[in-house]
Amino acid sequence: MGSTTYQRMDFWDAKNYALITDNTKPAMKWTISELKKRGKTVYVIDLSDKQEPGNLRKVSDLPVGIDRAILGITKTDPGDLIPGLKEKGITKIWLHWNTETEKALQTCKAEGLECVTEHCPMLYLGSGFSIHGMHRTIAKMTGKY
Repeated sequence: MGSTTYQRMDFWDAKNYALITDNTKPAMKWTISELKKRGKTVYVIDLSDKQEPGNLRKVSDLPVGIDRAILGITKTDPGDLIPGLKEKGITKIWLHWNTETEKALQTCKAEGLECVTEHCPMLYLGSGFSIHGMHRTIAKMTGKY
């Protein structure tokens, strides 16, 4: 279930995002920050043991009408959360690089959701000279962008 470069670029055109983290993927904090810098509304569901104030605790806490969700979790199978995200109106899912599970991929397919896989969000959101900028350059040079 590969995604195209267009799907990965188009993913960032929405106004509202749900972002689910358990604080095991550091790029998720950068993703939140970058989306907010771009004027996006970000609803963070924090499944970690040390939840930050203001973050939501479960998918059912999300408002209806968010189109896109980014999942960067490793302590819970993302496939367990996808049906609830669809109930909230989410149609596009980004499974952070190395968090894709067979259950998540099958659930996205069964629910008819567009699913981006095998890429870090910061590959597309990052800018300037940074580890993500270097990663983006290498990905473009090797045809993996």
